[in-house]
Amino acid sequence: MTSPFGSFLLAGVACAVSLAPSPSPAQAQPEAREGAQAVGDDHHGEASDHGDVIIVQGTRSGRRVQDEPIRVEVIAGEEIEEKAIMRPGNIAMLVNETGGVRVQVTSPALGAANIRIQGLEGRYTQLLADNLPLYGGQAASLGLLQIPPTDLAQVEVIKGSASALYGASALGGVINLVSKRPGDAFEAEVLANATTRGGQDVTAYLAGPVGADTGLSLTAGAHRQDGQDLDGDGWYDMAGYDRVTARPRMQWTGADGSSLYLTLGAMAEERAGGTLPGRTAPDGRAFAQLQDTERLDGGLVAQTPLSGLVTLNLRASAMRQDHLHRYGDVVEDDRHTNLFGEASVAATDGATAWVAGVAFQQDRFRSATFPDFDYSYDVPALFAQVEQEAAPDLTLAASGRADFHDVFGTRFSPRLSALYRPGRWTVRGSFGGGFFAPTPFVDAIEAAGLSRLEPPRDLAAETARTASLDVGYADGPWETNVTLFGADIDNATRLEEIASDRVRLVNVAGTTRVRGSEVLLRFRQDGFTVTGSYVFVDASEPDPSGMGRREVPLTPKHSAGLVGMWEEHGKGRIGIEAYYTGGQALEDNPYRTRSRPYLHLGLLGEIALGRVSLFVNAENLLDVRQTRHDPLLLPRRAASGQWTVDAWAPLEGFILNGGFRLRFGGH
Repeated sequence: MTSPFGSFLLAGVACAVSLAPSPSPAQAQPEAREGAQAVGDDHHGEASDHGDVIIVQGTRSGRRVQDEPIRVEVIAGEEIEEKAIMRPGNIAMLVNETGGVRVQVTSPALGAANIRIQGLEGRYTQLLADNLPLYGGQAASLGLLQIPPTDLAQVEVIKGSASALYGASALGGVINLVSKRPGDAFEAEVLANATTRGGQDVTAYLAGPVGADTGLSLTAGAHRQDGQDLDGDGWYDMAGYDRVTARPRMQWTGADGSSLYLTLGAMAEERAGGTLPGRTAPDGRAFAQLQDTERLDGGLVAQTPLSGLVTLNLRASAMRQDHLHRYGDVVEDDRHTNLFGEASVAATDGATAWVAGVAFQQDRFRSATFPDFDYSYDVPALFAQVEQEAAPDLTLAASGRADFHDVFGTRFSPRLSALYRPGRWTVRGSFGGGFFAPTPFVDAIEAAGLSRLEPPRDLAAETARTASLDVGYADGPWETNVTLFGADIDNATRLEEIASDRVRLVNVAGTTRVRGSEVLLRFRQDGFTVTGSYVFVDASEPDPSGMGRREVPLTPKHSAGLVGMWEEHGKGRIGIEAYYTGGQALEDNPYRTRSRPYLHLGLLGEIALGRVSLFVNAENLLDVRQTRHDPLLLPRRAASGQWTVDAWAPLEGFILNGGFRLRFGGH
């Protein structure tokens, strides 16, 4: 092949065919497009079965999802409501059940986790809220577990390098959390939940108009979990925590099309894991692992028409997150801050839409305990994007970004995409490149702290090239999609042991390669939805021994899902789901070199009684638990400082949760 897709996709075509979930309807948002007007009909001009329009915000163009040259998978409002009653305290389950997206536990001691997209490391995934990095340039692993889904209208998933859109933090993809906007009537929702593992959640959402052009909303929540030692080894299999969150928002829309969106967020959490009181690790000493977190953030999104079809867009945000960690006898006190600002001009002229702008982002880390690890990255940038409807069924898109990194120099990140829609078929191709500015916070360091890590020296920026090709078909109640994807990563970082109690961060000498495929088949009719999916990932990296290559650890080659759901608005829903996770290569695990495959089964039921609904959810019906097969604790502490093996299966076993949802107001 001579096309840029060829070298990446050849192995995926040869190895397997796989499936990826395609979007389902979501509510349109007020800021439908930067510089253009959204269209109000569905694919090929046919109205959506649900009467809704999905407007994508994460690609800057604000197109309907089916018109996007870049493949965007949208988790819509109804599915968010479904996942919110399964796990009201965080979005982990919400994104984990998207094909090609995997939530990986990074610290069994604290339950921390990150998001891996199509086999790439979680640190490459940019987590956004309304297109703003409110959780930082590199979201901490616990950040995913501290975001309730209560006020989300939709979640947008962009797979593959999105550095052309969002810079260094989006090397592997983007998860964009799009919040609800206040309507023209007051509405409120309260959700209360309890679990058989000692968890409780209470969340509330209130929204309504203030005058003719302004709306306000408030989301708040309180969450707690009792620490659980399920196998009796004196170590918490489920960390305990107490957390409170609050997020007020304001939306203003002017008569001339101008708009202003403001958001503030606050979160405080105390989390405890490690050894139980009075118990010890295998070395005979207590090892409590604690983390106190306080996060404050704020952001704005504004737009105003300049002339004709030209629109000025402004975005800005700031985040400060304070941590107080304890790893046994070591206490680490640190602060992460992030500043972001962007100004762009967008326009649509017939079949051409374009966006161009400037941006600035600063990521800083300051440690009062280990100042040798302090860093500050200041990155001004220029970016541009052009989309051209070359023919009625063909749309081409090109975007590029130049980041002027003060440590890693000038970097150019391109992305090329094409959309072809003959009849009921949809064909998309995409190629992108980008970079990642390394930090000390790879998975093992987030789990074990900085005390045993050598200060990084002479690290090179991690770079990647990603490509994808997907083909979809829809006919009546049936839809299917097949995606082939590939990625090559150079200068990937990993830990290297240099003594029994010291490690250092180094660049891998060679290329990490990911090839894979996703397959989706979905049937919808009369309130019933059945979805089947399969994902194949072949990820390899140079072996640390220097002898050949090895599988990337904690990356299952095969995973699949089958979900059936019946839902009728105003009455309720019943669902069953089954997810298969294949074997995974393991690293530094004295008990096994490869994990066991496992099957996760779940049942969900909700009944609506007017404005009150009652729900019950059973997760992991087969009670799959990693500690049924091997100990979680290592015989001796790892060089990095970790006391546990990596998590390759659920640690919490069977969980039953239930509660009620109460709604007020609305139409």
